Amino acid sequence: MRHRRALLPAFAVTALLLAAGCSSPAPHAAPPAAGQGQDVRATDGPSSDTDHSLTVAAAPAATATATASTSGTDRRAHKTTLTVSSYDGRTRRAVIAKAPARNGSSQPPATPSPSSSAAPHKAAVGDVIASAPAPGAPHGLLAKVTQVIGETDRGTEVQTEPAALNALLGDDTAKGTVPVDPSAFAVDKLLPDVKVSWSKAGDVHVGPKGATVPLGSLRLDVGAKVPTPEGAPVSASASVSGFVQVAPQVDFRYGGTGTDAAPGSAYLGVSGDWTSGWAVKGQAGVGTGTPLRIPFAKLHADPVLQVGPVPVVVNLDLTCYVQISGDGHVTVDVEQSLKGAFEAGGTFGAGKGWTPVSSADMTSTPVRASLTTAGSLKTALGAEASVGLYGTVGVTADLAPYLRGEASGTVTASSDTPGAKAEGTWGVYGGVDLSGTLRIQLSIFGTPVLQRSVPLGSLHREWKLAGGSLTS
Repeated sequence: MRHRRALLPAFAVTALLLAAGCSSPAPHAAPPAAGQGQDVRATDGPSSDTDHSLTVAAAPAATATATASTSGTDRRAHKTTLTVSSYDGRTRRAVIAKAPARNGSSQPPATPSPSSSAAPHKAAVGDVIASAPAPGAPHGLLAKVTQVIGETDRGTEVQTEPAALNALLGDDTAKGTVPVDPSAFAVDKLLPDVKVSWSKAGDVHVGPKGATVPLGSLRLDVGAKVPTPEGAPVSASASVSGFVQVAPQVDFRYGGTGTDAAPGSAYLGVSGDWTSGWAVKGQAGVGTGTPLRIPFAKLHADPVLQVGPVPVVVNLDLTCYVQISGDGHVTVDVEQSLKGAFEAGGTFGAGKGWTPVSSADMTSTPVRASLTTAGSLKTALGAEASVGLYGTVGVTADLAPYLRGEASGTVTASSDTPGAKAEGTWGVYGGVDLSGTLRIQLSIFGTPVLQRSVPLGSLHREWKLAGGSLTS
């Protein structure tokens, strides 16, 4: 039964998956120190001739819109007092208005666009606008004004077309990793027994049974029944219970203008720390040989990165699931804990185009493991992640830490001898699979369009946890 969507407290601005948890600088917290994953050499003011690097950080709560002109002498992006009042995704028409003044604000007025100096608070043809989530544009807006339609009581109505980030970032460079505030995620519970816990700076939520959730992490606990395998006794049943704890980060890089006006380099991805633990009990099997995937929660966040003066909206989705495959013959009682880190994304280089990046470094510990009779069973407690910009999906990744058990042998019994005798071997293995795809929408950086989706490739690791002999 699908439960009503539970929205965790709105993030006091954020910035993956997918990332994407981790120790996020909350809006009231001090800015991160240099050397903590962000390039802090430049401000969003004019750069020197030798330093074109832009700061990458979580955007402030009141994120300003940025604009740049495609005409005139100064085409650098800058903050503006303009804001997107509304947007229609079907017609691509937007209403642009002057942002209301904030009481007590000490922020100086933004520099008007050179192309609209006669009317500093009106949009002009050729302006490229980058906005944080706005009415009608819940995933942010990156668009170029192609026509000024006219004035309305809400502002100036304009016709737009999609734009690319290089129109705003130009020759500048930017590189940073920004943790996603765990309270930023909207969580849609897909099973009845799902519990959500999280913690961030100054606001700690404690997990089930007194387990403290690490700072910057999001935790989901779940319990689910597994369907009885076909042909099994009526009493046969299995259950899966466990938790996923993830601290996703958004990784962003832009390498300045290269050849043909495309960036010299670019990167978008999701990474983070991962911890999970789960237990499987009983006799489980699908019967058809096809793995059974049971999603138990969907999560979404739109963290905003402040790249110099430009608000870059990242769209992060996570779907957590339990997956079962097996023949229904083996009875198990296993428990496992796993922790490590992962990374998935796409990188662009001049002459190389887009290439995938994927890695997972995880280790596991068996808490309990036993199997009886011959058969096989594999369970995964994983997450599908997607990360994109301004509403377009660029990278998808499927991270699936798993537990696999198998037993082989024979069982003999005689009518004149009580009991039965079993001979054979059994083993329990931990592992992790990571796969995914690069999408053509990554051209939003201003790079050439991918002619097809590019697989991330399949990363597979497995290790033995426990084993023994089937004897009786």
